[in-house]
Amino acid sequence: MAGLIIKPRSRIYHGHDWIYSSEVQKTFGAPKDGDVVSLKDGNDRTLGSAIYNSKSQIVARRISRQKQELDLDFFERRIRIAAEYRARRGINPRLCRVVWSESDAIPGLIVDRYGDHLVVQTLTLAMDQRKELIVEALRRVLEPVSIVERNDSPIRKAEGLELVSGMLFGDAPAPFAIRIDEVEFEVDLVQGQKTGFYLDQAASYREVAQYAKGRRVLDCFANQGAFALACAKAGAQAVTAVEISADCIGQIKANAVRNQLSVEAISANVFDTLKDMERKEARFDLIILDPPSFTKSKSTLNDAMRGYKEIHLRALKLLAPDGLLATFCCSHHVSAEIFKEVINEATVDAKKTLRQLAIYTQGADHPIIPTLPETEYLKGFLFELAPGR
Repeated sequence: MAGLIIKPRSRIYHGHDWIYSSEVQKTFGAPKDGDVVSLKDGNDRTLGSAIYNSKSQIVARRISRQKQELDLDFFERRIRIAAEYRARRGINPRLCRVVWSESDAIPGLIVDRYGDHLVVQTLTLAMDQRKELIVEALRRVLEPVSIVERNDSPIRKAEGLELVSGMLFGDAPAPFAIRIDEVEFEVDLVQGQKTGFYLDQAASYREVAQYAKGRRVLDCFANQGAFALACAKAGAQAVTAVEISADCIGQIKANAVRNQLSVEAISANVFDTLKDMERKEARFDLIILDPPSFTKSKSTLNDAMRGYKEIHLRALKLLAPDGLLATFCCSHHVSAEIFKEVINEATVDAKKTLRQLAIYTQGADHPIIPTLPETEYLKGFLFELAPGR
């Protein structure tokens, strides 16, 4: 087997599974892109097997600490282990992320399940080259009616892959309803948002909504309106959802009708809307900030921090006395400590004081591997505006 000799003090020696090009001391055996390669240290000791792509900055991603081939047995075994893990955690096995890349030791493979239907992304070259094996393994383990390919993520470009979508197995499913707790949402796996729905925050929708009864709620960056609809279902006095995508606004309105709920859905830029609401002296008892990632790389981190600070500053000025702020960040480049620091800066500028009530993270179907910090991307907090300060 061809392979790589890894430099001393590289992150793999500390439990990480990625090898950057700068960490390779020597390449031997002329590996081809997409191959499984052997990883060794400078003393010829084996560090495991990895998938290889010279076109990527991450040239190798470890799949095992032993010798391992990417055959049907590998995929069937790993997918079964991933499904069994979620079953043990009490996750709904028919509505969850069944496979999540490195967290399930299949780097670059994402599989979401919606009842009888699966949505697949292959974000690394090695996985993309083996889609037929993956489809066969999924059929054996999960027995789906259809498998949808949603490989339209820009992340694929880093691996030299084209953006494609379509069917890998079965007929394209028409839009259908899923239920998150007591709220129904229509999902379109073929044309809709990413892999269908943001399943990673299913628990957060419920946990935030428990504070909504009798409150005036503002859901910013509402996307498909999951927070807004959950709060309306929980008995909020009034709910306003702000989202720049007209398509998402249409979905929010349609799902509000489906669930016989009242939600005011506004298609607008959140930054502009918050400024306008401040000028009008609007007040809310619960504000939810759940923006898309403001940064995809460390190079734009400072710009992202300015964006995060501004939305928190604006939101704080709209909070009524004893109001609640639920805020989330989905960029793995922004740690919980950095995120809380920027919130603190906003509270100082707003001349407010917050009490921390709760901490949120991604759902258990998106497992976190402590030695792979990239697997922990979603962080959130619930704060209460401290009165009389």
